[in-house]
Amino acid sequence: MVKWLVVIVLMVLVIGLFRPGLTRLRFGHLPGDLHFRLFGRAFHLPFTSTILLSLVAWAILRAL
Repeated sequence: MVKWLVVIVLMVLVIGLFRPGLTRLRFGHLPGDLHFRLFGRAFHLPFTSTILLSLVAWAILRAL
């Protein structure tokens, strides 16, 4: 359980960093992805995109 939590947190960070390149594929703009401004800064938390990419990665690893 802890391993999956760490993986999800890392995926949120990675997707957040690569967000400009992934917006063409609509990652980061799915329902459930949070976008908000706080104290003049924009924050993006792509929870749904992270879960989707985790499932894709899991399926690929499972197939290997």
